[in-house]
Amino acid sequence: MQTFLIKDSTLVPMVRSHEFFKADLLIVNGRIHSIGHQLKAPKEAIEIDATDCLTLPGFIQGHIHLVQSLLRHQADDLELLDWLKERTWPYEACLDSEDVHAAAQLGIAELLLGGTTTICDYGTTHSHEAVFKAVADMGIRYIGGKTMMNQGELVPKRLLESTENSLRETYDLGKKWHRHKDLISYAVTPRFAVSCSSDLMKQAAQIARENNWYLQTHSNENKSEIELVRKMTGLSNIDFLESVGFCGEDTILAHCVHVTESELSSLKKNKTRICHCPGSNLKLASGIADIPRFLDEGLRVLLGADGAPCNNRLSVFHEMTLTATLHKVKFGPQAMSAWKTLSLVTREGAEALRLDSEIGTLEVGKKADIVIMKRNSVSLYPSGDPASQIVYGAHPQDVNHVFIDGIPQVMDGELLSNSLHEILKEAERSWNHVEMRMKKR
Repeated sequence: MQTFLIKDSTLVPMVRSHEFFKADLLIVNGRIHSIGHQLKAPKEAIEIDATDCLTLPGFIQGHIHLVQSLLRHQADDLELLDWLKERTWPYEACLDSEDVHAAAQLGIAELLLGGTTTICDYGTTHSHEAVFKAVADMGIRYIGGKTMMNQGELVPKRLLESTENSLRETYDLGKKWHRHKDLISYAVTPRFAVSCSSDLMKQAAQIARENNWYLQTHSNENKSEIELVRKMTGLSNIDFLESVGFCGEDTILAHCVHVTESELSSLKKNKTRICHCPGSNLKLASGIADIPRFLDEGLRVLLGADGAPCNNRLSVFHEMTLTATLHKVKFGPQAMSAWKTLSLVTREGAEALRLDSEIGTLEVGKKADIVIMKRNSVSLYPSGDPASQIVYGAHPQDVNHVFIDGIPQVMDGELLSNSLHEILKEAERSWNHVEMRMKKR
């Protein structure tokens, strides 16, 4: 482990809102060793001049589909169920392990270059080992697992699994990769109630709880999806999930756009986590979740970009800007302040994932997941409140350095673990092969 001294930066520690100050920060053995003025570092320390920069905790995204990255710009202007049936499921059915790896690398590169250091991710139903290999190679902090699907008339045969095989592969992957390099945590990941039987959901929840793994699924994203779940189960979406054990502090539900009062009561009672994906929800015409209401009710909320084909970018800045602006239309101009929004991808995001003892704030002793941002782009002038700059004015291109576990993954805007040129070339090659397979089906 190298030692780094970040000099003369404006620190935004996110321990509390509206706090920022000029200081140095010393990283030793992967953790924040000290914060102060004119710190003296060991002789071997690498010094980083951050005079005109903001230094923050690494950003956290609670819902991503790395494996879908090759389908970017190929699935536009559709609602959710058509988007799945016509484009996304046929695409996933055509992926081989090399394509999955290429897609994962492409997504991880975009996330790291944009300052995201922790993600919750969904795979497809096969070849998820390739995602884990890309994650381990590129060093992002990762919560995720293979997607589970065992029913659905329009689901391609390649994506359908038997309940037994789905559970067995989930268990084997979790046992092999959970806590790998202390960066990977397994999440048991049934896709959603439409494509998973109640038996699969129940046993998935049981496996997760027996092994202290996370649980995640999609819920209440689209009105047609909600109607289909009620037709299939006789229950509302969240009532069904509660009946099969999919609720609690270990569970992350993506979207929750259309939630009834009784479902909200269930979410509150069980302390289930919600991931808000405004970019995806807008593009798929799903709607806008009542995030200010959820927060007022005490729910834990994360932000996430979802997947490249339903958002076209994996930018945490895009999601922050939407979160801070969309909700003002319904709830008023103070509904989601810049500081509140920024907390959802730092301090409160870490709390939602029960990782706040290790990440989410800049504090002595915590893991050095850190983003250093330049303040010299046109949209950030003149200098002002750091949260306003980041939430309303910043872009991924403003990210200069990224550390995860004290290891630099981006320096001077350049990806360190892999050649970006090679990642893009491999992504292009894989997409050409996948597109040909899709056309033959």
